[in-house]
Amino acid sequence: MERISFNEAPHDMLQVMRNVEQYVNKSSLDKKLLELLRFRVSQINSCAYCLDMHFKEAMHAGEDAKRLYSLSAWRETPYYSLKEQAALAFAETLTRLPADEKSDHIHHELLQYFSKEEIAFLTLAIAQINSWNRLTRSFGTIPGNYKVREAEIMH
Repeated sequence: MERISFNEAPHDMLQVMRNVEQYVNKSSLDKKLLELLRFRVSQINSCAYCLDMHFKEAMHAGEDAKRLYSLSAWRETPYYSLKEQAALAFAETLTRLPADEKSDHIHHELLQYFSKEEIAFLTLAIAQINSWNRLTRSFGTIPGNYKVREAEIMH
């Protein structure tokens, strides 16, 4: 049951979220990688609305369905590049934020594939999808009806 519709949420709050989303989307990061990360984080957070959205967005961006339905077991498959694996490990660490784990080794791994600017954008993208997951889970947003729209940020 939807508890708060996006129409009932403060307009400025959603606009700020959309602005950050647009900022991340304009970065040099690959759209397919961003959607892969958004989908994985949404899996971890059990956000059905965002899973629906980012599955559709990833497919629209040219992603292979096999890579999406296998994503929760990405370490066990040959489908993901080393660069993607580094980004996925980073996304999982930032999403779970284990108190006893330092992330130096993850940053070392990331620096093999991404510039510091790109790592900053990855960090923001991961923080952003975590925020969307929490909003949609709290609001009770109903999944299944998301439609991909060209050049429009819909969350």
